[in-house]
Amino acid sequence: MKSVSGKALCKIVERKGWVLKRVTDSHHIYVKKEIKAILSIPVHGNRDLPVGTLKSLLKDAGLTEGDLD
Repeated sequence: MKSVSGKALCKIVERKGWVLKRVTDSHHIYVKKEIKAILSIPVHGNRDLPVGTLKSLLKDAGLTEGDLD
């Protein structure tokens, strides 16, 4: 799996229609009307997200590994 930082993932989900609702400390909270899920993306500078966290966020957002490009 390609490693991605939290900051880069935020840009990807915004392109896919997610809207930034709020920022709580280092977590960016995204919502989308069509999907009842809430994405909480940890943004710690340019540090890559752990693989398990990234997989879980992609699943909740309805994205695939191909969307990371």
